[in-house]
Amino acid sequence: MRADARRVSAASLVFVAVAAAVVVLVALLAVLLVLDAQRSARAEAEEVTRGVATSIAVAPSVADALAADDATGVLQPFAEGIMAGAGVDFVTIMTPDGIRVTHRDPAEIGRAYLGTIPTEPVPLTEEFAGTLGPSVRTIVPIEAGGVVVGWVSVGRTVGSIASDLLPRLPFVIVIVLAVLVAGLAGALLARRTTRRLAGDLPAGSIRDAVASYESMRTLGEALRAQTHEHGNRMHTAVSLLELGRTREAIEILTETSRQSQALVDQVAARRDGDPTVGALLLGKAAQAREHGVEWSAEIDPAAPRSVLSPVDAVSVVGNLIDNALDAAASGEPPRWVRIAFEPAAPGALRIVVADSGSGIPDDLRERVFEHGFSTKPAGADGRGVGLALVRSIVEDAGGSISVDSAPTTFTAVLPARQP
Repeated sequence: MRADARRVSAASLVFVAVAAAVVVLVALLAVLLVLDAQRSARAEAEEVTRGVATSIAVAPSVADALAADDATGVLQPFAEGIMAGAGVDFVTIMTPDGIRVTHRDPAEIGRAYLGTIPTEPVPLTEEFAGTLGPSVRTIVPIEAGGVVVGWVSVGRTVGSIASDLLPRLPFVIVIVLAVLVAGLAGALLARRTTRRLAGDLPAGSIRDAVASYESMRTLGEALRAQTHEHGNRMHTAVSLLELGRTREAIEILTETSRQSQALVDQVAARRDGDPTVGALLLGKAAQAREHGVEWSAEIDPAAPRSVLSPVDAVSVVGNLIDNALDAAASGEPPRWVRIAFEPAAPGALRIVVADSGSGIPDDLRERVFEHGFSTKPAGADGRGVGLALVRSIVEDAGGSISVDSAPTTFTAVLPARQP
């Protein structure tokens, strides 16, 4: 799966990722719009039933008709007229004890009302399953002279409320399609922009190119620092020789050789060392001295060679050291950086880089590995690429990387090389 992904062009991957995100967002938008339409339709149904029921309850003719001998004969035509004109599904007028005087189905007249009758003479809106099925209904007391002489219930079935959604669906569909078209247009634009920058290169090749750039950058900085340091020492030695102070000149030159040789011996002692990483460490040692940071490198002779290519290995180790040097140089003294290459599980390699910097807040430990995130100021040194690239390289190789505090310590574990 991973190998196939590396062969697909980065532009295509960008298009698929953006298009998939757009489809998901559009689906969520459609669901939210439908739910909002349902909520709006129900609110309207509640408002209509409450208004109609209240209008009927306050009509003096209704209270008078309830007191007549043939209340149904008077009120049933009245209720049917309201049902036809007000767009409600039923109007049930009943006695104070809930016996129906009117009903949509005349066969139900004279039977007990199905629903909640309030214990107090106050309106009540509820959803209840009656003879017509689930419905949203409002029941209101009918009073005469301060006495409850009956009740009126007005309702709309859930089915009819749902049918109200149909006229609103075209509006929802237009919005969803507009967002979908805009999102897909954005995906096409993202693909075109990516293709303009990277052509049809696979995503893996772009990452390799970034890794190569980072490797050259960090190795170049290390070699520049080493060259600068040696140049300063040589100029100093020459000046001492011109002054006739031969012993001091020899001490400076031998000290330089002794510091470099100690690290060379550690690198050479490994049974399967990586000369590219060894050269990087020599340069980074000089860079640490240039920054006034104490440098310590512990390379276990039994530490195996990593599974990474020289370019990826330099990118991983160099970026970890660069971050450590920056953190230590900006922190309080004593300033130091320690790096260790150790054997882990059988055949695996553990790379540990620690520094004396101010540390990483707990809530940022995972974010430091995100592309574009950096705790450094914006600018040339605050790219937010290094650690994201390090994690990508390590995880693509089947390894893992973590960060701990007190002191800040990055630990990368790389798997054993295949025989």
